Amino acid sequence: NIDVGSIIFAPGCQTFNPSSIETYSYAKASNVLTSLEFERLLSASGPTMGKVLRPSDGKEAKNIAWIQCVGSRDVNTHNYCSSVCCMYAIKEAVVTKEHVDGVRCTLFYMDMRTYGKEFERYYERAKEEGIRFLRARPHTIEEDKETKDLILRYVDENGNINQERFDMVVLSVGLEAGSQAIETAKRLGIEIDSDGFAKTMNFSSVETSKKGIYVCGTFAEPKDIPLSVMEASAASAQAQELLAPVRGTQVKEKEYPPELDVSSEEPRIGVFVCNCGINIGGIVDVPAVVEYAKSLPNVVYAEENLFTCAQDTQEKIKEVIKREKINRVVVAACTPRTHEPLFQETLRSCGLNKYLFEMANIRNQCSWVHSDDKEKATEKAKDLVRMAVSRARQIRPLPQPTVSVTKAAVVIGGGVAGISAALSLADQGFKTAILEKSDKLGGNALSLYEDWKGNKVSELLSNLIKRANEHENIDIYLNAKVEEIKGFVGNFETVISHNGTKKQIKHGVIIIATGAKEYKPEEYLYGKDKRVFTSLEFDKVLAQDKETIKKAKSVVFIQCVGSRIPERPYCSKVCCTHSIKNAIKLKEINPDIEVFVLYRDIRTYGKREQLYREAREKGVFFIRYDLENKPELISEEDAIKVTVKDPVIQRPIIIESDLVVLASAIIPNEENENIAQLLRVPLNEDGFFLEAHAKLRPVDFATDGIFMCGLAHYPKPIEEAIAQAKAAASRAAVILSKKELTVEGIVSHVNELLCRGCGKCVEACPFGAISLVQKDGRQVAEVQPALCKGCGSCAVACPTGAASVYNFEDEQILEMVETAFAGG
Repeated sequence: NIDVGSIIFAPGCQTFNPSSIETYSYAKASNVLTSLEFERLLSASGPTMGKVLRPSDGKEAKNIAWIQCVGSRDVNTHNYCSSVCCMYAIKEAVVTKEHVDGVRCTLFYMDMRTYGKEFERYYERAKEEGIRFLRARPHTIEEDKETKDLILRYVDENGNINQERFDMVVLSVGLEAGSQAIETAKRLGIEIDSDGFAKTMNFSSVETSKKGIYVCGTFAEPKDIPLSVMEASAASAQAQELLAPVRGTQVKEKEYPPELDVSSEEPRIGVFVCNCGINIGGIVDVPAVVEYAKSLPNVVYAEENLFTCAQDTQEKIKEVIKREKINRVVVAACTPRTHEPLFQETLRSCGLNKYLFEMANIRNQCSWVHSDDKEKATEKAKDLVRMAVSRARQIRPLPQPTVSVTKAAVVIGGGVAGISAALSLADQGFKTAILEKSDKLGGNALSLYEDWKGNKVSELLSNLIKRANEHENIDIYLNAKVEEIKGFVGNFETVISHNGTKKQIKHGVIIIATGAKEYKPEEYLYGKDKRVFTSLEFDKVLAQDKETIKKAKSVVFIQCVGSRIPERPYCSKVCCTHSIKNAIKLKEINPDIEVFVLYRDIRTYGKREQLYREAREKGVFFIRYDLENKPELISEEDAIKVTVKDPVIQRPIIIESDLVVLASAIIPNEENENIAQLLRVPLNEDGFFLEAHAKLRPVDFATDGIFMCGLAHYPKPIEEAIAQAKAAASRAAVILSKKELTVEGIVSHVNELLCRGCGKCVEACPFGAISLVQKDGRQVAEVQPALCKGCGSCAVACPTGAASVYNFEDEQILEMVETAFAGG
């Protein structure tokens, strides 16, 4: 038995088995694959080592089709959208284009749901690269018994029956809850819905029906990796709030042996070459590389491993280091981006400084890119190992200084996301200041009435504001303007102007929650005819002006107004759901009213698909348009005439509408630019804040100690904004819960004797880690190690060679270059 104060349940999901759809011949035709099976074909470690070969005969596939929504959006299987299939199919098609010259890729789809951050750009890129997108629902796949080709029959948008022949068909299968996960959820006492997923609380995607048990990832609802990772941090925040009083009471710090001083010793290098299963060993002659490594200067030991990252191999490496008195380690394997910390930890366990380590990437930079020539790949692997060994001879131990932590936070923005982040940190015991530019808290939520499930936003907001106002750990500054931010992770100082005075706040972390705003259209008669509204404006009419609604005989919603256009090539994510929710409400008020939704793609992802089905069942009309045939509006006294080309009958139709609702884009706030400059953090092309890594660090900036959440990051519904706020708070609490932070050793430093104080390095540094200071009567550059990421931009910009990065000194790099050209 394990006694715990909270549980985070993340059992994941499983893919739909398409065998039950007999017309797709998955169980009968060998060249019909699921998307997961095709993913393995594309992998360098897969059964065909990255070659796209037909299972039936081993021939390269030159004509491949993808069928979307297999096991999703279907009353016979699952009536929800699996959220991830469109993007993974596009990705597979793009990667296939890279693997196979001249391949023809066709995606059969109903709606292309590229609603996430940068997803729409990826979709457009795929079209530019020649991937064919065909809006059609295939109904039958038959196998040619002689050739094993696949004959695919489908009905296009015009109602015509077509058939095409393909080498391979990929079924983009949906996600579903696994039976074991459902059974475990029942044992935990968690309520599940009719589809087998965990029921979550109002406005929360991680709180289950049982207090203290939280869920994240795909067991709550199908979702992609960025959202799953973000939810994991949100669930962690919820658990941290609950367990805050006992934080750290059961923590056992890992103990390391005293660090050995090897600075005066001759280098004794151990080389460990990884097979990485067949990723490397299937291409590179690993035993030959090991023998070659043994011949290199200062190498006292070399061996091969099946998987060098395996735990048993780590133990073996520790034994070798101690037995052979090794003081430098070289691992020839995959990428240091993912595995360097693991091997550095092994060195520390042996009493060696973690920076006495070098890695040769003979997978990504060798076996994967030279899989067609094993001999040359092996020679290149030798070159890479030789270069790594030459650098290992030059590297030296580095110290890791520590900095103290101010256990307080600043949240910039007082909307739902900002308040939620502040409350989470405050509930964990950290003092938090909310900086709001307006005269009241609430942000965009002040204009919202209900979420897509019908929950009252006003009740949520009033509760959040009340809790924030009454919380002893929260200070609220209204009418606040950020004037200056300086410092680094754990030690920030922010100066604000507040009600005519200036105030300095000291804090250890920053969360940006500056929100976004609704785009005000310059088209479709907006601002010229009072019967034309934006979505938020129409929400108010629905809530407060029932007479206007009851009088209306016809209402038209126009989607993607200001979104998915060259000026704003992104989807605003919430608009389809918002419009369909309001369309249903109109039908509930007056079942006889005619409601039209003019759309490009309906993007009711996840469980929102059920709203789309309900709207159709209630008689809402959906008419697709494209950018070349946008709706046209003419204002007349009795009605607004809306003309749109119907893609089914291929003719324009005219709708006489009493009201027109424009689903306008969500656009970033102007002050994002100012905040970005103050903090030296990046914005993306659209003006939203740019995270460090979309999948691995979805709420972090590359600059430590600064986080983001809500609409400042990208358009999203309110429950996702709250989850992201909790995630940002969780990430911030990792820092605030520590007494001090350890700074990385590989950072920039300045030789003051060579520095002439020109400031070129200050301009080049993307993290604001360098400043000009006065020392001994002269101006020189100074590096703040806690801000430095060791990128080397300063070293490149410095005209005198005064700036350099520890363990990436000129002599170390030149040694590698000379060794590379010297050959074996």
